[in-house]
Amino acid sequence: MTFTLHPKSCPLAAIRSLILQKKPNIRNMSSTIRGPRPASVVVLHRALAPAFETFCRANRGPLPLLGRSEPGKWVLPALGAISGTRMDRPQFRKYEFGTCTGSLTSLEEYSEQLKDMVTFFLGCSASLEGAWEKAGLPRRDPPGHGHVGAYKTTVPCATVAGFCCPLVVTMRPVPKDKLERLVQASCSLMGEQGQPVHIGDPELLGIRDLSRPDYGDPVPCQPGEVPVFWPSQLTSLEAVSSYQTPLAFTSAPGSTVMTDLKDLEAPAGCPTPEVHPISQDPLHYSITSASAVQKIRELEAVIAVDPGNRGIGHLLRKDELLGASLSLSHAHAALLTTGFPTHFSHEPPEETDGPPGAIALAAFLQALGKGVSMIVDRRALSLFQKLVEEAVEQGVGDGGNELGMGKVKEAVKSHIRNGDVIACDVEADFAVIAGVSNWGGYALACALYILNSCEVHGRYLRKATGPSHAPGEQRWTEALPSVAKEEKMLSILVQHRVRSGVSGNVGMEVDGLPFHGTHAQMIQELLDITTGRQ
Repeated sequence: MTFTLHPKSCPLAAIRSLILQKKPNIRNMSSTIRGPRPASVVVLHRALAPAFETFCRANRGPLPLLGRSEPGKWVLPALGAISGTRMDRPQFRKYEFGTCTGSLTSLEEYSEQLKDMVTFFLGCSASLEGAWEKAGLPRRDPPGHGHVGAYKTTVPCATVAGFCCPLVVTMRPVPKDKLERLVQASCSLMGEQGQPVHIGDPELLGIRDLSRPDYGDPVPCQPGEVPVFWPSQLTSLEAVSSYQTPLAFTSAPGSTVMTDLKDLEAPAGCPTPEVHPISQDPLHYSITSASAVQKIRELEAVIAVDPGNRGIGHLLRKDELLGASLSLSHAHAALLTTGFPTHFSHEPPEETDGPPGAIALAAFLQALGKGVSMIVDRRALSLFQKLVEEAVEQGVGDGGNELGMGKVKEAVKSHIRNGDVIACDVEADFAVIAGVSNWGGYALACALYILNSCEVHGRYLRKATGPSHAPGEQRWTEALPSVAKEEKMLSILVQHRVRSGVSGNVGMEVDGLPFHGTHAQMIQELLDITTGRQ
């Protein structure tokens, strides 16, 4: 593998050094290949090389490692700056004990120190420019032709052996109606490296003011545009600064090395990403794969059956289950409420529709490591456990009278029996419509499993930092609702004399529908869609 020099942009001394240089000894760490690729460099003492390489692998989103030199054999910066930028501009930064102590156009005077140092080559966001062309979008550059602004976030990178720093991101404004086209174009060209890590409100990343980047120059958002953030290789500057090594060098912001390491290409069968809004205040979009979206839509269709013939088909709104599950997937905590009294002449007055679905959802949220609290009527406390504090409220309804179903109030009044009397006024962000409330809870748990098993969504959740596979995946499978678990849950309710909502019977039924048959079949069908068993 070689690195190319461009004579028009390099001084004669650099070319002379290349001629005298022996064959480079560089380890290539890129995978599939395409056209020439720009890279940034980090130069560290050889003793730190193993730790920094591990740090890059643990945070490959902002620090995609293309290659590295062997110590003492070949160090690219010794040849002079190789960049598409002007040669009279600083090309490198010098760090001493974590502090930037100078900007340099050459590292020639440090040739002795460089003999004990290792050069790392990192992919950079300049490779995204091709995606704009493929998506048919004009490039938005900063005023004055500076380099695109980058921002420190409050998102921590995975820590490795003393390397510890926040994620740095670049931002480009994208027309709202072109979001998905650009994301799909960038992913098709660069694979996962082309996927953004955040779309929407910058404060969700801890960025207070887009007009004041930490590096480079801002690109202002115009009306109708949404800020989109990609991980930046400038994260490496923060990593070098955090370690406080006696001497280190990095590329200067905006300066890149053109290499013959090839641009990444999405592997065959790479998942197609889809972009979906999940909140308007604050503005927030999520990303998941098209295959995950399809599975969740299948779940939504399954639970929309109406065995009680109550007319809920008129209440259906597309992708409410998708929106609710995406929102819950991003939440750190959830507040669930259930326990609807329907049999006031009995003790307890609660019905069997509601608690099992809420508990199934709470169990899965807890398996994902989220804080979960459940709020119920005092008389229903024996059926529930309080889990944890903090909350994000979500509603699941089946007949139009549940909390949150105000979103479809007019449809309830027009199409549901006694709709004028039972229609709820309180709206929810997402109204998950199900033939039986419990089914909505089961479907949400299954949708969360699908999302958190999706590599595209998982990378977006963790902002491309940390390991690609979560340690709790086995717990997720165990936490899914099952026929056996839900049968046991319903039997507990029956022991407490909780009745079927429609019939008033104390027995293994919900809304007048038998567990063995109707409900067991629904649970199994949801599981088959979720786990891919058809």
